[in-house]
Amino acid sequence: MKHTIIQYYHSKTLAAKIRISYLILLIPVIFLLIFSAYNLWQGNRNYDTMIDSVVTASEFSLDFKKDFDYETYLLIVGNKQPEDSTIHVLLEEANRIVNELERLTDSEANEKRLRSVQKYLANLETYSDRIEENLKLDEQYEINLEIWENDVQIVTQLLQESIYQYIYYEVKDLQESHTSYQAVFATMFRATLISMILILGVIAALSYLIPRSITRPIRQISMVTDQVAKGDLSVRSDVYSGEEVSLLSDSLNVMIDKINELLQQVTAEQVRLRKAEFHLLQSQINPHFLYNTLDAIVWLAESGDQKTVVQMVGSLSEFFRTSLNQGKDIISIREELQHARSYLEIQQVRYQDILSYEIDVPEELGKYLIPKITIQPLVENALYHGIKNRRRKGLIRITGRYCEDGDSSGEKQQETDAQEHLPAEPSYFCIQVSDDGIGMEEERLKKVRNAVKNRMDSEDDVYGLYNVNERIRLNFGEACGIRIESTYMEGTTVTVNLPCITELPS
Repeated sequence: MKHTIIQYYHSKTLAAKIRISYLILLIPVIFLLIFSAYNLWQGNRNYDTMIDSVVTASEFSLDFKKDFDYETYLLIVGNKQPEDSTIHVLLEEANRIVNELERLTDSEANEKRLRSVQKYLANLETYSDRIEENLKLDEQYEINLEIWENDVQIVTQLLQESIYQYIYYEVKDLQESHTSYQAVFATMFRATLISMILILGVIAALSYLIPRSITRPIRQISMVTDQVAKGDLSVRSDVYSGEEVSLLSDSLNVMIDKINELLQQVTAEQVRLRKAEFHLLQSQINPHFLYNTLDAIVWLAESGDQKTVVQMVGSLSEFFRTSLNQGKDIISIREELQHARSYLEIQQVRYQDILSYEIDVPEELGKYLIPKITIQPLVENALYHGIKNRRRKGLIRITGRYCEDGDSSGEKQQETDAQEHLPAEPSYFCIQVSDDGIGMEEERLKKVRNAVKNRMDSEDDVYGLYNVNERIRLNFGEACGIRIESTYMEGTTVTVNLPCITELPS
């Protein structure tokens, strides 16, 4: 039974616990107040009844004997006629008072006295009737006077004595009741005092236990949150006291599990990012690219074109310097464009018969950030998979502009110069790498888009695009990335959508 009650209490909500606590504290107080009020009311009621009885009896005894004897005498001597006499009125009033006293008294002895009084009144009624009958006859004066002296006065005297006895014992009972009431009051006062002390003790105990039952689970949950704040994600909350606290405990455990999942996900994303950067840096040190570049430098040196040799060596040095860039992963657009320009300068010497390029990016965009080695892989794709396969003179064009949030397609906003109308507070900007090479058929374009979107890096010719998109997404969120547009035999455009930020959030 005790276990069931405790289990029921723990399963209630905090609001229900508080209400139950109030009831537990109020019930003994209410019971004590009701008990005290009832005893006071009952004692006062009994006391008032006795007082009313004594007052009523006193009204009866004060003048009845004197008035009745005098009225009877006046009737006998002929000073009053029977129809003018108040004898019967006095008897009716006396009977009324006796009936009222019977209702008020609780004493068996006094009830017997009142029955005697009723007999006396009946006798007086008989004597009065006899006197009135005698008056109708002549020469009955002596008989009536004898009835008055020997019967009426004796009965009224007995009646008055009975009433005095009634009053005496009623007063005596009143005194005894008063004494008893004082004793009861003293006992009740002591009982009330003891009850109040016990109630205060219970209230003191409950005022400690009940708030403790409410705050203890919250403190336990707080300890768990402190451990989580310190980095310990192995802790779990096992508090199940109260509906809200149980729900909070379960939610906290779910939150910890979610944090663990997110940490594992972030760790996996970081590994993927580092892996992508490593593969990208590896791809920059392409032996074929380096061999062909050095071979071209040797060929130019042998032909005596020292100016071009110096230019190519400088571009190659600048290319690798930006690739390494002191280990930084995020660089400015200005630095990234220099890296792409160095690559194009080297490749233009090798493919001067088929390659030309333009870089048209507003200077305002140079301050914004971009993942390192983002534009160069797009330029490389444009050269090797676009222009070379067209087998004619081609153009690679790098442009930049502000764009609307999430608009990387170029469908909503046309290219603008830096001097034209720009948004007052732009949120995003776009870098586009376009070529007029062979382009892609619709089926091939869908396949490339799907590989980039679903992070499939199995195909070598898609890896550069996947790598760029993956690193942008990991650094700047899912809203950023690349978009590919291509038309077969017309060319391809790759748009990079990035946020307008000059420093990464801490």
